[in-house]
Amino acid sequence: MIGRRALLATGAALVLLPRARAFASRLSLRGSFEQGGLVVGKVEPGVPVLVDDKSVHVSPEGLFAFGLSYDGETPVRVHAAFKDAPDYEDVIQPVKRQYDIQSITGLPQEYVEPPPETLERMKQEREAIFAARQADTDGIGFAEPLDWPFAGRLSGIYGSQRILNGNPKAPHLGVDIAAPEGTPIRAPADGIVSIADDYYLEGGFTLLDHGHGVSTCYLHQSVRLVTVGQPVKRGDVIGHVGKTGRATGPHCHWGLCWFQMKLDPSRATSTPEPPKA
Repeated sequence: MIGRRALLATGAALVLLPRARAFASRLSLRGSFEQGGLVVGKVEPGVPVLVDDKSVHVSPEGLFAFGLSYDGETPVRVHAAFKDAPDYEDVIQPVKRQYDIQSITGLPQEYVEPPPETLERMKQEREAIFAARQADTDGIGFAEPLDWPFAGRLSGIYGSQRILNGNPKAPHLGVDIAAPEGTPIRAPADGIVSIADDYYLEGGFTLLDHGHGVSTCYLHQSVRLVTVGQPVKRGDVIGHVGKTGRATGPHCHWGLCWFQMKLDPSRATSTPEPPKA
């Protein structure tokens, strides 16, 4: 027999249960249940967990994670198979969001419509990022709310439809934080450096693996201060804010992923916006 509850997809539900939910003393979830949210779960050690019938990595401490996609509307099922009790299943109905439209002008046209000679380079860079985000490592840096990587102004929000130099582009699946060039960027949680390189669109690019498929990335850096394979602790400086790659001014695009699913880092922090500079 399977126990079942459901989270109502209403604003009232979020007021009552802002960013956490306890099913029973043996299983709990916290995080944002909106589209683009990262959900962190805890179950008794040794209990297998399925999310939509797919097994997820559960740490020896019983921690696991999964994401709710940018445009997902289908209920997500979380199933825990207890050995000494009935299986437990719960359903999360992703809360639908309204996304903005953002128009950006003044970009060099070669970054809006890349010339043919750059396409192979960009393909290789996309493949490297894809491979790094496939990792399912044992780290548990994802388990606590993320810190904002630096103080600044939120200049670009998650999910907004981008219009670049008048050309409609894909949604912006990250957040932009504007700050003076050279501002130190700090790791928001413990992790391992998966990528530290200079890419065509991303500029100075770093990707941190926080375990269980959860990763964060940092674009447009003027300086990178870490190397691939290096462990970092929450608060360590990993680079500096810049305006390299496709950027009109100094800022950092901060991204959060669960494997290839791009999530909203501002929904995984303790506060919805970064501290003021």
